[in-house]
Amino acid sequence: MSELINAYELGDMQALFFTDKVKKNAELLLMPAGTDYREKEIDKEHDHKDSLVQIKLAGDTYTGGYAPGASMRMDTALSTFFYDSQTVTETGDVKEIVTLLKDERGYTAEHHLKYTAGDRVIKSFSVFKNESSSDVQLELLSSFSLGKISPLMEGDGHDTLKLHRIRSVWSMEGRKESIPLEDLQLEPSWTGHAVRCERFGAAGSYAVNRFFPVMAVEDSRNNIFWGASIAHNASWQMEVYRRGTEVQISGGLADREFGHWVKTVRSGESFNTPEAFLTVCASEDEEEIFRRLADAMEAPLQENPLTEKELPVLFNEYCTTWGNPSHENIADIVRKISGKGFEYFVIDCGWYKRPDVPWDISMGDYDVSKELFPEGLQKTVSLIKDAGMIPGLWFEIDNVGSASESYKDTERLLKRDGHVLTTTMRRFWDLRQPRVREYLNEKVIGTLKKYGFGYLKIDCNDTIGIGCDGAESLGEGLRQNQEESARFVDRIKKEIPGIIIENCASGGHRIEPLMMSKCAMASFSDAHECEEIPVIAANLHRVILPAQSQIWAVLHESDSLKRIAYSIANTFLGRMCVSGDVVDLTADQWELVDKGIAFYKKLVPVIRKGETHFFGPKITSYRHLNGWQGIFRENKEKGKAYILLHSFNGAAGTEALIPVPEGYSVKDIYSYKDENTGISDRRIRYHFDEDMKSVCIYLEK
Repeated sequence: MSELINAYELGDMQALFFTDKVKKNAELLLMPAGTDYREKEIDKEHDHKDSLVQIKLAGDTYTGGYAPGASMRMDTALSTFFYDSQTVTETGDVKEIVTLLKDERGYTAEHHLKYTAGDRVIKSFSVFKNESSSDVQLELLSSFSLGKISPLMEGDGHDTLKLHRIRSVWSMEGRKESIPLEDLQLEPSWTGHAVRCERFGAAGSYAVNRFFPVMAVEDSRNNIFWGASIAHNASWQMEVYRRGTEVQISGGLADREFGHWVKTVRSGESFNTPEAFLTVCASEDEEEIFRRLADAMEAPLQENPLTEKELPVLFNEYCTTWGNPSHENIADIVRKISGKGFEYFVIDCGWYKRPDVPWDISMGDYDVSKELFPEGLQKTVSLIKDAGMIPGLWFEIDNVGSASESYKDTERLLKRDGHVLTTTMRRFWDLRQPRVREYLNEKVIGTLKKYGFGYLKIDCNDTIGIGCDGAESLGEGLRQNQEESARFVDRIKKEIPGIIIENCASGGHRIEPLMMSKCAMASFSDAHECEEIPVIAANLHRVILPAQSQIWAVLHESDSLKRIAYSIANTFLGRMCVSGDVVDLTADQWELVDKGIAFYKKLVPVIRKGETHFFGPKITSYRHLNGWQGIFRENKEKGKAYILLHSFNGAAGTEALIPVPEGYSVKDIYSYKDENTGISDRRIRYHFDEDMKSVCIYLEK
């Protein structure tokens, strides 16, 4: 039986801590505040008692029930960490609950739960302390572990629980997946024996490769959702675990099995896990749990430079020069776009390349090309500034290209099994070395300062994979290296106050909470010229704030006006970034672009802060789009909203019906042609007359 230790009201959530009277484990349950859980059966037949810290030490017994290879979570019957005490501290608006577990061998594990008044998420992390006289090796240490899911369901809750997670592959980021636990074979066995576990995550320096570090579990009969995300820029994992009637979820650093991670903690030392964000809500809308998790980025957003307040429009020249920027072609672009509402101008990759050497194998040395910029970068930067724009510059900081001199500097590069860690075109700096950091200080920070750049695009076009030498395990080597990568971003911000930093990794491979907390915005994807942009961009509303999602409109002189409007309207789902054949656009094309920029600026208050709702049939193939998509986004405080509609193949002749809250009226419409639509019976009824078309309807109260 379980005994309640304490219950805490944390905004509209409640944290409930239980201990097992026999084993003295400590278990954490999150519930919506006001939920009457006490009338429900907390302890059930075959129930598996959980621990709020999942920990595995080398040499300790592994969990049975056929778990090895599937999970390293510790069966509480084997755990030697017992509940000791709990303390609560309050500093200003922050309440921190620390639960202490002790092992008689001289180890302690602290579970920290931090809540800031007004938030809709709770921070969670663990601290392992070695107070014994000998070193010890960790094989698993969780950032969070929630138990008793769901205390409201009857029996084993068959046909009740679902897992929601966000898949991601290059240029098709953010596909939501919703799966009944039965389809994952997470039903309990007839005896309660045998572990059921779905362990997933990402291995490498691309934290968003296969999955975003976010999950939700739904009790569909009681409309309760539990959600979690992990703030970590290297290998991570999440688990849905079951051995009895109830379900446990946990996550954090990828463990020894999943992420090749072993960490030695010396006598007298401690180790902290990355932070996780936790939330719970009662809702009939499954999108609400993702809105709450994305809200975790609101606080870091407030720390952005003042130039970010109105979400300025960007121009990036990559899809104009295709890796061959020069003073001459940049001057042509600047003359064409000057006075059109652009506030950032980014010089992308290639500014450093040698003649006849592609940009993607020559980065790392970062000497300004004398052929492309014969008078140096200063003249080009001055040109951009004189046009009223903040100049930006591209760097790939973590890795080096095969044609660079840095590629040969093997003593300063990462190794695996004694060999230089090499992918098709790249190698990787060992960022743990002081001399590497000094080199990057000179080349990156020094260059930015020298020329007065106010914007930095940090790209990273390959992943380290499972790890590197130089630590007690490959996974720990990776973790240490990526920790230094994040610290270097902090160093840039300290050395150049007010700089705008864009987080990019072949598009969206590093869109996780840690990097997003350090950067003003992210490259949403590399799908720059693709028809599927609006689907990907809408997906990302579930994992990052639209105010941080930089979406590209790549314009071609061959584009029809319908296609121009389609590309421009895509950017209304986040931050507008324009690129392409802007020098050669016709007057009619530019008129539509100018109208789109003005329309975007009307939408900024809604993009900056709002609530997104999705409409339309399920999109199956991204490469071969069918049907339509509707997005309704509303800033309730401002009384402003917009509806963005995209028709895909086969949509002509169909109709979109979008509900609109009371009090709104149509104020403006963006399309490539005249449109006439209004609100009737609190709904927008829009008839699609063409395939592959976009229209945006701006609403105000």
